[in-house]
Amino acid sequence: MRRNSLLTLALGGLLALAGCGADPSEAAGPGDGFTLRVGAIGSSNKLSGPVGYLNEKGGLVPALASVGVTAVKVVTFPNGPDLNQALAAGELDLATYGDTPALVARGARQPTRLIAQAQIRLDAGILARKAGGPAELADLNGKKVAVQTGSYIHRYLLGALADAGVKPAEVIHIYSSDVEAALERGDVDAAAVPIANVEALKAKGYPLVDLASKDHPQYLGTSATVVTEKFLKARPGIVPAWQNAQREATGKAKADWPGFLAYTVSINGFPPKIVAATTVADQWPAEAFTPEGLALLKGTKEFLVTQKFVRTDFDLEEWIARAGT
Repeated sequence: MRRNSLLTLALGGLLALAGCGADPSEAAGPGDGFTLRVGAIGSSNKLSGPVGYLNEKGGLVPALASVGVTAVKVVTFPNGPDLNQALAAGELDLATYGDTPALVARGARQPTRLIAQAQIRLDAGILARKAGGPAELADLNGKKVAVQTGSYIHRYLLGALADAGVKPAEVIHIYSSDVEAALERGDVDAAAVPIANVEALKAKGYPLVDLASKDHPQYLGTSATVVTEKFLKARPGIVPAWQNAQREATGKAKADWPGFLAYTVSINGFPPKIVAATTVADQWPAEAFTPEGLALLKGTKEFLVTQKFVRTDFDLEEWIARAGT
């Protein structure tokens, strides 16, 4: 299995970029207003989830005004390793993305601190090509499997394969949005994708081989909101401000669930029916950290350390920046 694919290349880039980059904000001092530079995964330069919904409604900047935020600039990336490169280069102050690339970056000694988990129980699944494709995990032995490497889906795939004692011929990096074409052409025998893609591909007749929430719940993902240590030192108030913003955003999203779903449809490109079926309210906790979220995060880190994706182990508690500490 090619475990040293894009993820390992990203690690090398992180190490090379560590310690360089621009100032963590555009502000000159604690009392100055500045634009908060936020990185996320996607293609629309918009934040997903309740915080994105709050930002769309014009509520995020006021929620962060106590820190000096006068505007929020969102920059989206196709996957976690690309976002990590921008963080390492000093191009972002804060990022919200999957736990796996965030943990890998910290294990590569990238100076970040975790300030929130916006989402828990991120689901994913493995689908097969239509004609003569694998029917179960055991059938993936010696086959080609696609996944967006460096993501929480990648971690789920590797965990599921390891548990089944399966060794595919190759694990190929393909963005989730391009997986259908690869399956259709027969370039790969199966692919691991996020839950919305699972539902979209199932509706087109691609057989489901494995589902994380049903077959491997220990490999469900979480999201990670991190800030650079440089930015945190300059703006320590970002921790309570962002956590309060998440609390406010979650309340507003759940109070206007149809509006939140409509916003989600507008940024992710999936039909309303799929968004409604795969967007679950209790996956978006109001609090920055929950026992369930931290337990999933701990399990993910331990797996990544064992698989040597996290090069240097670290204490999760020391990584977390809590309000008032």
